[in-house]
Amino acid sequence: MKAIGFVGTGAITEAMVRGLLAEPAHVSEIHVSPRNAEIAANLAAKFDSVTVAADNQTVVDHSDIVTLAIRPQIAEDVIRGLCFKDGQRVVSVVATVERQSLLDWIRADIDLVQAIPLPFVADRQGVTAIYPPDPEIACLFDALGTAVQCESRKEYDLLAAASAMMSTFFGIMEFTADWLEKNGLDRSKGQAYIAPLFSSLAQRANGPGITSFSSLSSEFATKGGLNEQVFSDFEKKGGRQALTAALDRVFARIEGRSN
Repeated sequence: MKAIGFVGTGAITEAMVRGLLAEPAHVSEIHVSPRNAEIAANLAAKFDSVTVAADNQTVVDHSDIVTLAIRPQIAEDVIRGLCFKDGQRVVSVVATVERQSLLDWIRADIDLVQAIPLPFVADRQGVTAIYPPDPEIACLFDALGTAVQCESRKEYDLLAAASAMMSTFFGIMEFTADWLEKNGLDRSKGQAYIAPLFSSLAQRANGPGITSFSSLSSEFATKGGLNEQVFSDFEKKGGRQALTAALDRVFARIEGRSN
């Protein structure tokens, strides 16, 4: 197995390491930077395969695959200060940073793959978009759930925009819980009902034989029923337009067309 290193030791690094080293482990050697001392120490204490490096350059020197997991605000300074080896494989999970910028900062003939891992990779249930297609890196993320290999930068950016729906998903659950509580239902009961409800719906959407979400929407919207009524109100009162506008804006931001 190849050694994997993480430059940056935040939440996504922690999630990836926990997913990769859950039994059965998919890697045997992981090097993490000391940037976040608490997370790094906790990972090293839990997993014998994890070594806390003295600094970021040590991570690069000892890793076959280097994962860049740093905040975009400091990415240029950190990456320019590192020396990569020609032929080294680099996975960037740095959000909103252009591919060409990363290559300019790295200054070596490396194989660069960009990825958008989500926190669920810790439980090997994450879906990760990667660009460009790369069988070895796809296999790595398949071990953490599912990898979606994008054929173009636009495909990758579109999926990045879709991933911005996570907060809205939980926001809808919160709005519903608020409504239930305001109408007299104990909040704990509302949450105990809503979370499994949404989980079951997601599982249904991810099941075999599903060709479209619209078919599921129709399946759950009995003619003249309650589900049909809510969905109809959502569309007629601007729900679809608001959501489309929000996705258009975040897509433009990802592509660098807006601030």
